[in-house]
Amino acid sequence: MKRLIAGLLALTLLVAGCGSDEQAAASGAAPVKIFAAASLQGSFDELAEQFTAAHPEYSVAPIVYDGSQALATQIVEGADVDVIAFADQSSLKPVTDAGITDHGTVFATNTLQIAVAPGNPKHITTLADLARSDVSTVLCAPEVPCGKASKKLLDAAGVTVHPVSEETNVTSVVNRVEAGEADAGLVYKTDVAAAGDKLTGITPADVTAAVNRYPIAVSKKAPSPEAAVAFEQFVLSPAGQKILAEYGFGSP
Repeated sequence: MKRLIAGLLALTLLVAGCGSDEQAAASGAAPVKIFAAASLQGSFDELAEQFTAAHPEYSVAPIVYDGSQALATQIVEGADVDVIAFADQSSLKPVTDAGITDHGTVFATNTLQIAVAPGNPKHITTLADLARSDVSTVLCAPEVPCGKASKKLLDAAGVTVHPVSEETNVTSVVNRVEAGEADAGLVYKTDVAAAGDKLTGITPADVTAAVNRYPIAVSKKAPSPEAAVAFEQFVLSPAGQKILAEYGFGSP
């Protein structure tokens, strides 16, 4: 009997999923192609899920996540994309200058934390501790949004750090600290929250000296323009903003 019930439940879910897919296919809209900053991964995966639940006439292709600069390069070089969501406004400029999008709309904000191993074994409490000779620090490369924010925050504090590596996106910084390859890293507070018990976050003094404002824009060459606009509007809606807040993002 238990096997029969389980089988019927699985069949029900399959039929429901197929119905949603068939509705999307019937609308004639191609899946929405989204390029998003690495720090948005958890929130945008959920946004895509909730969007398609609310709009079964549309579907979303697997989202491409990477550093905003790397994504901008791909887009300018001709990658097909409908919706672009970056970790700071300056990263969108090459795309705007190429005539692919307008200046976009800010949909979220984020600030930095010092990420360390659970228990904070090196007793790091300030930005100045990142410059200690016994502390290995990893940062984002200065040309990517988290790197720009890190430089701005460190400069404001008068701290010079010689990182053991400079990564092309914030996820790589998180991974290196989690793996014990560095004692500390500057990442977004949302990344520390997403890491759960794998990382401890320390909020630096005057953290608001470097606030990242995340823009979202629809490509003027979008293969699925109506679906793209619908997704952008969903991100900006109260429902979308609620999801982003749950992941630790600040309001626009």
